[in-house]
Amino acid sequence: NTSGALCISQAWPGMARTIYNDHKRFLETYLTPYPGFFFTGDGVYRTSEGYYQLTGRLDDVINISGHRLGTAEVEDVVNHHMAVAESAVIGCPHEIKGEGKLLAFLPLKTSLPGLLHCSWNGYVQETLTAELQELISKKIAKYAAPEYIQVTCAGWSNTHLG
Repeated sequence: NTSGALCISQAWPGMARTIYNDHKRFLETYLTPYPGFFFTGDGVYRTSEGYYQLTGRLDDVINISGHRLGTAEVEDVVNHHMAVAESAVIGCPHEIKGEGKLLAFLPLKTSLPGLLHCSWNGYVQETLTAELQELISKKIAKYAAPEYIQVTCAGWSNTHLG
């Protein structure tokens, strides 16, 4: 079991060959970090059985009071909660911390008793928010706990229609 950067050793059809009007930046971003490999910018986890799991963008970082925190780290912790189907964490401006406040968007699993079709009440949302803030504080750090958590209903489509 190991984590690292996802790099590709051979070119493939449709692979980017430059950045328009900035070939130097293309070389520095994708070919220089790992000589002989194309750096995708993604993190990856490989299990002992040889399976790969993408863990998120390595450059997707939020700066909270001087602490650099990857959004994928927070999402991974949040997704282990039994009520959370999936999550997305973003940073937003904060007067004191800079880019400190985190937002977590959480569609709930509909298979949980009392949470069917978003029939849960404000108390459950407050409890879930407190549980998630505590979970993130314990697994990562106190500063990583979101100040605001947006809970949504599961059942939306994950297909992106234009």
